[in-house]
Amino acid sequence: MLQGFHAEVKRLVVILAIAIVIGLLIDQLAWTLLFCASWYIGWHLWQMLRLNIWLQGKRKAQPPESSGLWGEVFDAIYHLQRRQKREKKNLQAVINRVQETTSALKDGVILLDWRGYLDWWNPSAQRLLGFYNSDQGQSVINFIRHPRFVDYFEAGEYAEPLDIPSPRFPDKRLQFQITRFGKNERLIVVRDITQIYHLEQMRKDFVANVSHELRTPLTVISGYLETLADNNAIAAWDKPLEQMQQQSKRMSLLINDLIMLSKLETTDTGFNQKRLPLEPLLQTIKSEASVLAGEKHQTITLESSPDISIIGNEKELHSACSNLVINAVKYTPEEGKIDMRLWRSGPYVYFSVTDNGMGFETKHIPHLTERFYRVDASRNSKTGGTGLGLAIVKHVLLRHDAELQINSEVGQGSVFTCVFPANDQQTGVRPADK
Repeated sequence: MLQGFHAEVKRLVVILAIAIVIGLLIDQLAWTLLFCASWYIGWHLWQMLRLNIWLQGKRKAQPPESSGLWGEVFDAIYHLQRRQKREKKNLQAVINRVQETTSALKDGVILLDWRGYLDWWNPSAQRLLGFYNSDQGQSVINFIRHPRFVDYFEAGEYAEPLDIPSPRFPDKRLQFQITRFGKNERLIVVRDITQIYHLEQMRKDFVANVSHELRTPLTVISGYLETLADNNAIAAWDKPLEQMQQQSKRMSLLINDLIMLSKLETTDTGFNQKRLPLEPLLQTIKSEASVLAGEKHQTITLESSPDISIIGNEKELHSACSNLVINAVKYTPEEGKIDMRLWRSGPYVYFSVTDNGMGFETKHIPHLTERFYRVDASRNSKTGGTGLGLAIVKHVLLRHDAELQINSEVGQGSVFTCVFPANDQQTGVRPADK
């Protein structure tokens, strides 16, 4: 471009020199300069007109021929157009490739603009949700009107997927996962989880039915074992009867935990909840745990305030908090110390259980709330644990819109902290670690 500019300057200098020479020869310098300037300006206007006509045309023709600065301008625009056409062609190829790939997916893919309006969807989304071409540009809420989806979509918290019945096929179950991208645009992935949902329901029903069916025969067996132990006159049977009673008691605890989990999974969230003061509940749990801790000469302390309360189900909260304290008693050695603490900070209520037991490695923390997870297989056999205590805690806290935070160090003990929303209207909990 600088070469063209220099050439244009040279052209202007030559024109001025010629105009001055001619003007001096005919003794009309001013008029000669005015004429040359008008001609030069007119020439530039002609080049601009040519550029305008070319740009407004189909642009497939070669650029107008010119020299100097205008020649470089025409060539630069022409090369820019060709580069844009190549980039557009490459971009269209990428778009076509992405559309072909998403069209092959069994999962539905939906693109929304910044307003939440339908922009594009693949054939699977059309099959699952019944979209038509004419639906483009309409709000997604017009087609997925389930109250839970509307709340999920408008809340903007998409860390976890949402499972709801299909708006098109009542017998199907769909999972929606939303991801933000670009300028507040959103990508929705829709997955048919009907089979997984039915399998999960079958598992829940199986666990619930088997647990209830086992309770009655186990009660009979436990009763007869207790009668045999009380009336046993043969010393050789003392140890076998004692072991059978221990295992019977352990199986009874397991069944009770399974039934508790089944109830948590099958009853609606918010069932029988009310404003509940926590200190009396924790005092009761402390008394119950002290009986178990007394055999190991452990010390249990409670630091709380009588004015702290939350909205919750008393029976469920008792089960969750009691599981944390009893676990601490089980896994803390003799003459150990267990501290229960209840406090409020900002919009959250915290309940923590701290022990100076054996602790565990950090890698186990993400798995502790899984059913039957074992940090050490020998620990549960020694303590009689069912492996379901923390799973129950997790489910109870989820039903109370709360969160469980776990910190532990091998040989230094563990801290389990429940974080509840303190306000009347329970909202999503995203507290910082304490």
